[in-house]
Amino acid sequence: MTHAQPAPHVAQGGFVVHTRGRGFNDVTAKVVDAVAASHVQNGIAHVFTQHTSCSLLICENADPAVRTDLERWFARAAPDGDPMFEHDAEGPDDMPAHVRSVLAGVSLTVPVHGGKPQLGTWQGIYLWEHRHDPHQRKVTVSVLGR
Repeated sequence: MTHAQPAPHVAQGGFVVHTRGRGFNDVTAKVVDAVAASHVQNGIAHVFTQHTSCSLLICENADPAVRTDLERWFARAAPDGDPMFEHDAEGPDDMPAHVRSVLAGVSLTVPVHGGKPQLGTWQGIYLWEHRHDPHQRKVTVSVLGR
């Protein structure tokens, strides 16, 4: 066993995203701000949304056609109103939104270096709303490091 090291710094914050309905919401700047506020220079940032009908993803940020194509693919994979789905308590987009959320995921982990998330040149962080109606989505950012 090596010698004991001090516990890393842990900070947690968050923000709310007001969506306009189905589509992508760029939250990169909000995550960058949360990491900066943590004062962690090197570590990891865990980004989590506490909802079952939206997702978080790292995606191409230069060409919006990438996000349009993703939406089109998911519409084919989990179509609204598909009679296969029993759960439709909140409408025909209810269960497809849950499927999309499970497939795309509700959390991300991003390395932090120099007090900033280490995203690639063409990467952005997006909250992807899967419901047609607008929603308020909570996002939590936990930063661990030194």
